[in-house]
Amino acid sequence: MEMPAPGEQHKVLERLVGVWEGEETLYPSPWDPDGGTAAGRYEARMGLDGFFLIVDNEQRRGGRVNYRGHGVFGWDARGQCYTMYWFDSVGLDPAGPAIGSWDGTALVFEHEHHLAHSRHTFTIAGDQFRLLLENSASGTDWRPFLEGTYHRVG
Repeated sequence: MEMPAPGEQHKVLERLVGVWEGEETLYPSPWDPDGGTAAGRYEARMGLDGFFLIVDNEQRRGGRVNYRGHGVFGWDARGQCYTMYWFDSVGLDPAGPAIGSWDGTALVFEHEHHLAHSRHTFTIAGDQFRLLLENSASGTDWRPFLEGTYHRVG
């Protein structure tokens, strides 16, 4: 039996491979009533023989790391959708993957968890990507939580 090989759906995840740095805007929320700005850094690589994008993220405020995240993005052939498992220093159990698809140059994931609904939109243009994180109590009325613009530095 021949071993599976990554397909086109896996290869498009390579658009996010690299080291990315940028500025972030955090909107007022229960976790940060004032909001503010931060510096973000993402390191992304294809792993497990090209089947998954593995992402490590740090956010810095006031000169120190205040948040860390780790994501695994993949393709679910049965469900015909992208998946994103995200773990972070907040410590919440994701209880399952965010489900995503490509919309032009944007990879959009939505996730329902015990606190709210969340939507992550990664818009990629060459050596730049924009990230918009949104939250919603209902899954229909979205409010921005974080916006960031990142440039590939490595």
